[in-house]
Amino acid sequence: MKSRPTKQKLKQKGILKERVFGCDLGEHLLNSGLDVPQVLKSCSEFIEKHGVVDGIYRHSGVSSNIQKLRLKTT
Repeated sequence: MKSRPTKQKLKQKGILKERVFGCDLGEHLLNSGLDVPQVLKSCSEFIEKHGVVDGIYRHSGVSSNIQKLRLKTT
């Protein structure tokens, strides 16, 4: 009787794929060899290509710095 193929062999043949949803993010990135999950990369590329991007990637500012900037511009 033949032994079952290893997980590595099944992954190489494309039969077994890494989980994307419902798994640990750090583990997924380690297994995929990516810095950013592919789903986030695909979503951001779509938004930038087809959507309005103004304000989507904005960071919240410190209110004291915002106030200083407002005073400088008036």
